[in-house]
Amino acid sequence: MHPLLLASVLVGSLALSACSPTFNWRETRPQGTALVALLPCKPDRGARLVPLAGQQLELRMLGCDAGGATFAVAHTDIRDAAQAGAALAQWKTVMLGHMRATASQEQPFLLAGASAVPAPVRVAAKGRHPDGSAVAAQAVWFARGSEIFHAVIYADKISPEIADTFFSGLRFP
Repeated sequence: MHPLLLASVLVGSLALSACSPTFNWRETRPQGTALVALLPCKPDRGARLVPLAGQQLELRMLGCDAGGATFAVAHTDIRDAAQAGAALAQWKTVMLGHMRATASQEQPFLLAGASAVPAPVRVAAKGRHPDGSAVAAQAVWFARGSEIFHAVIYADKISPEIADTFFSGLRFP
């Protein structure tokens, strides 16, 4: 299995295994980055090598389950900011392909401190888990120099309030 796809499977397979309906929002910082993320639960952390942008890169992830949804933030450094657009496009294609997305909507995502090129993007999609059950996802992709980031929520249904809280909690101090 393609390692980037495997990383998406690991994050996505946690969906719907929430341990509490309560959202206990907390700030956390993905290791080695300036990004601050707001998560509704204490995150687990992991890393794995993935092929991206024509190279093997360490993809670092943090994520947790709360209220019937999986929340995750992942990042890597592609070492060449000029390749950020292509790498983010590849990452988005892999994620949407993994979930067999049949419907998606894309819009600009505003994030102060993120690179303007490539422009940050937010996507809402509907698709299927590997077992065939329905899943919704809302995700953002953005870069800061040669660092690229992806934040995502997977659930049966994603409330606008929860998604807005999660995505508005992403910031560069």
